[in-house]
Amino acid sequence: MTRNVLVIGLGLIGGSIALSCQKAPQTKVFGYDIQEKTRESAATLNIVHEVVEDVKHAASIADIIIFGTPVNATIHWMEELKQWSLKPGVVITDTGSTKSLIMEKALELKARGITFIGGHPMAGSHKSGVTAARQYLFENAYYMLTPFDDEDGNQIIKLEQILKFTLAKIVKVDAHDHDHMTAVVSHFPHIIAASLVHQLNGEKAKNPMTSLLAAGGFRDITRIASSNPSIWRDITLQNRNELLDQLNIWQEEMDRVRSILMKNDDKLIETYFAEAKNVRDDLPTTTGAFYTTYDLYVDIPDYPGVISEVTGYLAEDHISITNIRILEAREDIFGILVISFQTSEIREKAVLCLQQRTKFEMYIA
Repeated sequence: MTRNVLVIGLGLIGGSIALSCQKAPQTKVFGYDIQEKTRESAATLNIVHEVVEDVKHAASIADIIIFGTPVNATIHWMEELKQWSLKPGVVITDTGSTKSLIMEKALELKARGITFIGGHPMAGSHKSGVTAARQYLFENAYYMLTPFDDEDGNQIIKLEQILKFTLAKIVKVDAHDHDHMTAVVSHFPHIIAASLVHQLNGEKAKNPMTSLLAAGGFRDITRIASSNPSIWRDITLQNRNELLDQLNIWQEEMDRVRSILMKNDDKLIETYFAEAKNVRDDLPTTTGAFYTTYDLYVDIPDYPGVISEVTGYLAEDHISITNIRILEAREDIFGILVISFQTSEIREKAVLCLQQRTKFEMYIA
């Protein structure tokens, strides 16, 4: 018996889930996007088995419906669902970055006997849109599910059986716990990154060269400030209370730092950095809340054609890169050429490739 999956919203996340679902046996994946150009691209790229124009009809035959849309759009779709004719036992899920608002809305569906299980695949890319969709985008990433406490276990299993083809690590958590944890490790750090960039911008008038020096470590630690502003506007508003709590905690921490500096105690200062280093070094290296790049720093000599030489060696071994840049300000960084890869395994292949062909010094951050 064929299992029908409908993915609504065929951007990076929805498209990648659709591609992974196609690996499931006896499964047909339908896809819909409100943008006609996205539907056309999805059909051309075979993101789904069939792109549909009539989303209501596709929903009526679906065993699983997955919303790959932003939270506000998903809430709108959930309201629309109330009027649709759905298959008995259908499981509906989403991919939004915040869960409390979604699960509050899901209570309205639950009252009508409709199963809704919140979802959040915690992976992404520096690219967006359906053309960036990848079959293995979520491999080894955490995929959070937020079912109601009294949810039918068979319905959860039904969803997990299709999501396992994402190759993600599926875990179940409470919606409020999810929003708290993601505020700590994802949402609040975005605010901090943005604030550091604003602070740098304020220095430009007095010291224009400051921004030139920011090409090294500063650029790396504020990378997430380049994320889509409208997406982070919505996330910030949706998780407002948790973020306000984190802001209070951050201000207390900054007060502690101020106190340490005022004491002018070298041992206290070193201990502060040492404790932070120990905690940071113990963090897992697998995919977490952010899109992860795997960077390789290569200390290349300065002669014409050296960059094309390095990339040529990688191309010969069919090693794909996601980004490449040259660092002019390199405080605490070894190597002027930074090459980014999609996975740590690809980076390891790149290291072996370059070690066999060059004598360049390399460093993994």
